[in-house]
Amino acid sequence: MANTYKRSDRVGDLVKKEIASIILHGDIKDPRIGFVTITHVRMSPDIKEAKVYFSQIGSAEDIEKSREGLNHASGYIRRSLAKRLDLRHIPNVTFFYDESLEYSDHIGRILNEIKKG
Repeated sequence: MANTYKRSDRVGDLVKKEIASIILHGDIKDPRIGFVTITHVRMSPDIKEAKVYFSQIGSAEDIEKSREGLNHASGYIRRSLAKRLDLRHIPNVTFFYDESLEYSDHIGRILNEIKKG
């Protein structure tokens, strides 16, 4: 059976790992960025755009500050990726808050209420 794992998925996994490492090691000094976790990366089919999703515990204001800080640091992150990854084109990086974890937590609470019900 042929490998259906697309190149954009493989590159997305690499980009996720490297961005997580950049953030974890404190390479970005922006005080707006809180304790964030990179949850996943969606690459465009041509590998020129990376939508990077993160999660964070905190208020909506904290999350927005982190998103702004991450997007402000995207040029630095892109240059760091260029040094770390052997790619012909380094993707533009844009950060988005991953609401899926919050949503699944909400659904879990609703289900628990129904069970108690």
